Amino acid sequence: MKKRIILTMAIVGFAISSAFSAINIHYYNKDSKSITLKVKLDGVTKEVTFDASKTSDVTIQGGAKECIIITSCGEVKIKDGAKIEIKDGCIKIS
Repeated sequence: MKKRIILTMAIVGFAISSAFSAINIHYYNKDSKSITLKVKLDGVTKEVTFDASKTSDVTIQGGAKECIIITSCGEVKIKDGAKIEIKDGCIKIS
């Protein structure tokens, strides 16, 4: 009985922590215009806008700790907490 309660609590705790997961990215967009890019996360494609000529942070909601950002220069795998630089629509990890 005790093991069952502990197992149930562990499963519920994991489900709750996954529901509140997100990827945070610190970015510097050197381009003079905002850019909206597609992001693959947890098997879903989302769109994220990076503001023009700005240093900021963006949060992408999802259960994973890494995502793939699709640019005109190719796909870039980004991990939670990454610092990136955007120039000419391409991403470079700092």
